[in-house]
Amino acid sequence: MRVSQPKPFFFKAGPRAVLLLHGFTGNSADVRMLGRFLEKNGYTSIAPHYAGHGVEPEKLIPTGPEDWWQDVESAYEQLKEEGYEEIAVAGLSLGGVFALKLGYTFPIKGLVTMCAPMYMKTTELMYEGVLKYAREYKKYEGKDDALIEEEMKKFQERPMESLQYLRELIQEVRGQVDHIYAPLFVVQGTLDDVIDTDSANVIYDQAESIDKQIKWYEESGHVITLDKEKEQLHEDILEFLESLDWSV
Repeated sequence: MRVSQPKPFFFKAGPRAVLLLHGFTGNSADVRMLGRFLEKNGYTSIAPHYAGHGVEPEKLIPTGPEDWWQDVESAYEQLKEEGYEEIAVAGLSLGGVFALKLGYTFPIKGLVTMCAPMYMKTTELMYEGVLKYAREYKKYEGKDDALIEEEMKKFQERPMESLQYLRELIQEVRGQVDHIYAPLFVVQGTLDDVIDTDSANVIYDQAESIDKQIKWYEESGHVITLDKEKEQLHEDILEFLESLDWSV
């Protein structure tokens, strides 16, 4: 069975642009509804895929944070090349980490972090997440249990060496959060069982932004963009974006 793989998107609307970033082992589908909502409200949005994401899990193994960051930079540069001068960024999980990195690397109009980790899991725990993703992807492809088990055995013979670099990336970004000065909206699902939810407080407390806010969503877990309170999240992000000092 061939599955329809999610694709990166570029929804062109008004002159205000928002870079939307998915999480580790995620893809653009995690932020597509948010992108469509912003489009209806006059905002352009772009959502890249990181290398090895949104495709067969075997293609994820040889990639790492340097590759993924290049994809984030490329999307930012694409917006610039197409004439979008003012860019905000909203990122989910690892995408939130990259949003913060963008915030102290490039001119950013405003930042939204959603369930972004600031504490490092062990590489073993991270790898468990990769295995879970691989297994779910294979089920989604319609493969039977016997074939999935056979493929998973082969999959586990190839360790994902870049997970150590992912831990280092999170540590590096956490050490630079006090270099964030742009307006900031920190979003966290109270029911998030994937990351340490205190990460939201770390981001909010350490950022130097004068205009910053934090909101906890009591009925939402980690992939908050697809959870029960997604419509409220959309409205809150729009309100934050509308509060920014856009020149257009």
